[in-house]
Amino acid sequence: MSAVRRFQPDDPQLLADLEQQATQHGWRVGQYRDSLAAGYPCYGLFDDAGALIGFALIMRVLDEAEILNIVIAKEHQGQGRGFALLQAVLGELRDDCCRRLFLEVRESNTPARRLYQRCGFHQCGLRKNYYPAAHGREHAILMEASL
Repeated sequence: MSAVRRFQPDDPQLLADLEQQATQHGWRVGQYRDSLAAGYPCYGLFDDAGALIGFALIMRVLDEAEILNIVIAKEHQGQGRGFALLQAVLGELRDDCCRRLFLEVRESNTPARRLYQRCGFHQCGLRKNYYPAAHGREHAILMEASL
């Protein structure tokens, strides 16, 4: 069992470290520091012992929001934790009168794209050669969901 709650990390390094373990091209700690300093809400997924195992960082503007980053610790991926986190975030935003939610995802990240589609997202655009990749660059798929 795990719990999702909004939280303000004391140390943005915690978020950067979790992402560094989960993905090849993670954000730098400064990006997290700046986002948290700007007041962007962060939702954490915690295990029964209270350890952070995932998070979603959101940017909100009026009745729209964007997922800036969503991360599940590598050892917890493929267990429905991302679905639980995303469903909780969608519910929180919906309850707070948010009407649309946007995100971007690497074209090669098929598991994440399937998760987003399962949660009601659809493709609404493409950013060509947006993300750094092992052999050059790859496209970002832009997605949106109505809440």
